[in-house]
Amino acid sequence: MSGNSNDTSGQGMIVNPKPKADNQDWDGDDADRADRLRFEEEQAMIREQSEARAAAKALAERNLAEHKAADAAKNAK
Repeated sequence: MSGNSNDTSGQGMIVNPKPKADNQDWDGDDADRADRLRFEEEQAMIREQSEARAAAKALAERNLAEHKAADAAKNAK
Protein backbone atom coordinates (compact mmCIF):
# COMPACT_ATOMS: atom_id res chain seq x y z
CA MET A 1 0.00 0.00 0.00
CA SER A 2 1.38 3.36 -1.00
CA GLY A 3 1.60 6.18 1.50
CA ASN A 4 1.18 8.78 -1.23
CA SER A 5 -1.74 11.08 -0.40
CA ASN A 6 -1.69 12.52 -3.93
CA ASP A 7 -3.11 9.39 -5.54
CA THR A 8 -4.43 10.38 -8.96
CA SER A 9 -5.63 6.96 -10.04
CA GLY A 10 -9.27 7.97 -9.51
CA GLN A 11 -10.01 5.03 -7.25
CA GLY A 12 -12.91 5.75 -4.94
CA MET A 13 -13.84 8.98 -6.69
CA ILE A 14 -17.34 9.79 -7.84
CA VAL A 15 -17.47 10.89 -11.45
CA ASN A 16 -20.60 12.54 -12.76
CA PRO A 17 -20.72 12.42 -16.52
CA LYS A 18 -21.36 15.67 -18.31
CA PRO A 19 -23.89 15.82 -21.12
CA LYS A 20 -22.43 15.45 -24.56
CA ALA A 21 -23.56 17.31 -27.64
CA ASP A 22 -25.62 14.29 -28.72
CA ASN A 23 -27.25 13.92 -25.29
CA GLN A 24 -28.34 17.41 -24.22
CA ASP A 25 -31.40 16.14 -22.35
CA TRP A 26 -29.34 14.16 -19.84
CA ASP A 27 -30.43 15.04 -16.31
CA GLY A 28 -28.81 12.33 -14.24
CA ASP A 29 -30.20 9.14 -12.84
CA ASP A 30 -33.19 8.56 -10.57
CA ALA A 31 -31.18 9.49 -7.48
CA ASP A 32 -30.13 12.81 -9.04
CA ARG A 33 -33.72 13.61 -9.92
CA ALA A 34 -34.88 12.65 -6.42
CA ASP A 35 -32.22 14.88 -4.89
CA ARG A 36 -33.32 17.82 -7.04
CA LEU A 37 -36.98 17.24 -6.14
CA ARG A 38 -36.16 17.02 -2.44
CA PHE A 39 -34.09 20.21 -2.66
CA GLU A 40 -36.91 22.05 -4.47
CA GLU A 41 -39.42 20.92 -1.84
CA GLU A 42 -37.13 22.04 0.98
CA GLN A 43 -36.62 25.41 -0.68
CA ALA A 44 -40.40 25.84 -1.07
CA MET A 45 -40.91 25.00 2.61
CA ILE A 46 -38.21 27.47 3.68
CA ARG A 47 -39.78 30.15 1.47
CA GLU A 48 -43.25 29.51 2.97
CA GLN A 49 -41.89 29.67 6.52
CA SER A 50 -40.03 32.87 5.74
CA GLU A 51 -43.14 34.47 4.24
CA ALA A 52 -45.23 33.39 7.25
CA ARG A 53 -42.69 34.88 9.67
CA ALA A 54 -42.56 38.12 7.69
CA ALA A 55 -46.36 38.34 7.69
CA ALA A 56 -46.52 37.67 11.45
CA LYS A 57 -43.86 40.30 12.08
CA ALA A 58 -45.69 42.87 9.93
CA LEU A 59 -48.95 42.14 11.77
CA ALA A 60 -47.26 42.52 15.16
CA GLU A 61 -45.67 45.82 14.09
CA ARG A 62 -49.01 47.10 12.78
CA ASN A 63 -50.77 46.12 16.01
CA LEU A 64 -48.08 47.86 18.05
CA ALA A 65 -48.36 51.02 15.93
CA GLU A 66 -52.16 51.01 16.30
CA HIS A 67 -51.83 50.52 20.06
CA LYS A 68 -49.35 53.40 20.32
CA ALA A 69 -51.63 55.62 18.22
CA ALA A 70 -54.61 54.78 20.44
CA ASP A 71 -52.57 55.54 23.57
CA ALA A 72 -51.39 58.85 22.08
CA ALA A 73 -54.97 59.79 21.18
CA LYS A 74 -56.16 58.88 24.67
CA ASN A 75 -53.37 60.90 26.31
CA ALA A 76 -54.03 63.92 24.06
CA LYS A 77 -57.58 64.34 25.47
